[in-house]
Order: sequence, then C-alpha cells, then structure tokens
Amino acid sequence: MRGLEILEDMEIQLRDYRIEPGHMDDWITGWEGGVLPLRRQEGFEVVGAWVDRAHDRFVWLVGYSGADGFSAAEARYHALPERLSLNPEPSGYIRSATLDMVDRVL
Repeated sequence: MRGLEILEDMEIQLRDYRIEPGHMDDWITGWEGGVLPLRRQEGFEVVGAWVDRAHDRFVWLVGYSGADGFSAAEARYHALPERLSLNPEPSGYIRSATLDMVDRVL
C-alpha cells in the first residue's frame, strides 16, 4: 500500500459484500487470484480488505486516481476479456453487495 498522502487525490469506493455461507475461502481465492491482479493492472489500488467470518462479510476499499475517473476505469475493468473469463466467477459467491464512494476525513 502506498502512503496516505497518495490517497488524497484518489477516488475511493467502499465495497461491503455478504458472501454465501460456507464460501468465504472460495471468494478470497478468486478475489486474490483474479480480481485483485486485474484491478491492479487497470490502475486501481486496494487500500485495504477485511473479513468478518462470523457474518460472512468481506469489506474492502478500492481507489483510483487516473484522469479518466473511477467510473470509466470500472467499466474498462469489467470489459476485460480476462475478467469476463474468470473461472470460477468470484462474484457468484457474493450474496449481496453495497458499493459507496467515500471521502477521506482523516
């Protein structure tokens, strides 16, 4: 992770996922092996990721500071042939998701 001063110019999204019960390790394997490297390839920075296993919850912060903006980078990421061909498709393990853009306070 880069220093906190870098985050000041970054658009950051809070992603809060509820994972299908019993599939947290499957989700993490797919996220680490597929989602994470492709996000980084497209210029995203994962600020942090946390697991609450007792509630099947996976929470992460993903940021982007490119001139084209987060939305354009997100669309480009989702259109990648490598993303479309992930097998198993990690998002199949997500029961529900809340995605919110957040602003840094501290």
